Amino acid sequence: EYMGENIRRKMVFDARVCLDEARQGKVLDERTMRSLCEYVKEIFVEEPNLVPVSAPVTVVGDVHGQFHDVLEMFRVSGMPPETSYVFLGDYVDRGANSIETLTLLLLFKACYPDRVTLIRGNHECRQITTVYGFYDECLKKYGGASVWNLCCDVFDTMPLAAIIDKKVFCVHGGLSPDMSTLDQINTINRYEELPISGPFCDLMWSDPSEDIAGWLLNERGAGYLFGHKVATHFNQINDVTITCRAHQLANEGYQYHFPQKTVVTVWSAPNYCYRSGNKATVLKFEQDLSSSFTFFEEVSSAFGITDSRRTDNLYFV
Repeated sequence: EYMGENIRRKMVFDARVCLDEARQGKVLDERTMRSLCEYVKEIFVEEPNLVPVSAPVTVVGDVHGQFHDVLEMFRVSGMPPETSYVFLGDYVDRGANSIETLTLLLLFKACYPDRVTLIRGNHECRQITTVYGFYDECLKKYGGASVWNLCCDVFDTMPLAAIIDKKVFCVHGGLSPDMSTLDQINTINRYEELPISGPFCDLMWSDPSEDIAGWLLNERGAGYLFGHKVATHFNQINDVTITCRAHQLANEGYQYHFPQKTVVTVWSAPNYCYRSGNKATVLKFEQDLSSSFTFFEEVSSAFGITDSRRTDNLYFV
């Protein structure tokens, strides 16, 4: 059982046994998966939209169902609870093992809720997962859509962002023209399917752009492009040093944006979709908020994984 501040939850499954199985790549049975989802939802609903996190902590970008690469990331960077993590979303789709990846992360959240922060990405929704692989994977591995529905209900409870020691803003996508302060994030109703417009949508979908100073509609079809003046202004009025996000393939595993390095993209899916040839990193913030990247290599190809699903238009979703 986990003792929360306001609620005593009954864990009706053995999370540690399940965690050992999940680390071996075993798929939990549907009944256990249901119990896990219900348990983790209770943890998420106690968290604010903007989760406060203390350093030292390691920030992880998109992992997209590349389960064996996630295991390698943990091997290189450390296992919870010894290492504290903020995951920036996009746990599912594209890769061949979204179920195994999501299950592992939810079990870590169940076992070590104060050491693992999982925020929502644009792929944590019904509309996107029906197109880019997670729904089909659930049908294949569970023989129906029940587990997909359970997971989507979990997605609806995930926090939207995190703030490390009041200085490092962590979000999946980017900023919104309808939201200038961090306090406004906590006013959003997050308990729903990802909307197609508005600040909730923008946090999941927006991207930095070197070509503009202000705002421009995003060519992805959702969210906005934001320029250096927007990023600098946001960081200044919220007294943060940097905005840390994922959402965009970075060939070197990371990318700083703008001359002032006010935004950084962290990408944690090596050789994305098993064909992109990109590097992968995680970003560790020390106690004093100094930071460094840790690189890790792809291992998925060593397991003979091939993925025949659509991998066109990699950048845009």
